[in-house]
Amino acid sequence: MTLSGKTRVAGVVGQPIAHSMSPVLHNAWIAATGLDAVYVPFAIANGRFAAFVEGLRGGSVAGLNVTLPFKGEALAAADEATARATAAQAANVLVFRTDGSVLADNTDGLGLLRAFAEQAPGFDPKAGAVTILGAGGGARGAAAAFAEAGCPDIRIVNRTKAKAQAIADSLGGAISAWGLDEVSAAFRGIQALVNATSAGIADGATLDVPLAATPQVCVVMDMVYKPLKTPFLAAAEAVGRRTVDGLAMLIGQAVPSFEAFYGQSPPADVDVRALAIQTLGL
Repeated sequence: MTLSGKTRVAGVVGQPIAHSMSPVLHNAWIAATGLDAVYVPFAIANGRFAAFVEGLRGGSVAGLNVTLPFKGEALAAADEATARATAAQAANVLVFRTDGSVLADNTDGLGLLRAFAEQAPGFDPKAGAVTILGAGGGARGAAAAFAEAGCPDIRIVNRTKAKAQAIADSLGGAISAWGLDEVSAAFRGIQALVNATSAGIADGATLDVPLAATPQVCVVMDMVYKPLKTPFLAAAEAVGRRTVDGLAMLIGQAVPSFEAFYGQSPPADVDVRALAIQTLGL
C-alpha cells in the first residue's frame, strides 16, 4: 500500500478496538481496487468521543465506522441522520462532508438482512413473524431493520419485559414485547429467530431457550461471530434448523460503509470471509 497526499482516510472507532475485523475487510478491498486510500482503527478514551468527531469535521477523514460503546454518541454528534439510524437510535457510520457537516447512518440492519439473504436463500422478511432475543442496541437495530423490510410481526423477548416494551413503544408498528417466561409462545409460528444478546458464548454454555419449539422452517441467527459457530447456533443445528452467523452480518454491514467512504462498491471477487476467518483463527 502506497500513501500519498491525496490518500482518502477512513476508519473505525471504539474502545476497545484492537479486536476489530473492519480494518482487515476494508483494506483488503482497498488493495484489490487499487484505491489511494487507507482504513485505520482509532482507540479513544471514554468521554472524548464528541471532541474526536468535532476535530474531524471538514473532510480530513472521509468517514468512520463506530462500534461499542460509542454508537449512541455517534448519533448525537451528527448534524443529520438517516431514517434507519434514527429508528435504531444509534449510528455505526459517520460521513464527514467537506462543508463541515456530519451525516449519521446505521448499516447494521442492512448487514443483518444481507446475512440472511446470503446464508438462508429464500428467506423473505415479509413472509411471517420473527423473534429477537434481547433488548439492547443490537435487538433494536434488528427490529428496525425487519420493520423497514416489511416484516408483519416482530416479537422482542427479554428477561426484563419492560425493556422490550420500550423498544416496541418507540418503533411502533407490528412490534410486540414478551418476557422470557413467554418465550415458547413467542417462538410459535416464526420464520426467524435472532440472538441479539451476548449470552451463551462463555464456558460452552448456550441460551436456555427451547429451540425445538421453533418451527422446522425457522432460520436461527446469532449476532456473535467469535466463535463462528456459537453454542446457540450449534444447538439450533442439532434440532435441524438452518443457521446464519454473525460474521456474515459483519461483512454485510461493511459493504455499504465502504461505499459511503470511498464512493464505489467493494470488489465481489475478494473472499473477505475467508480472510476474516484466517485472521480470527477460527
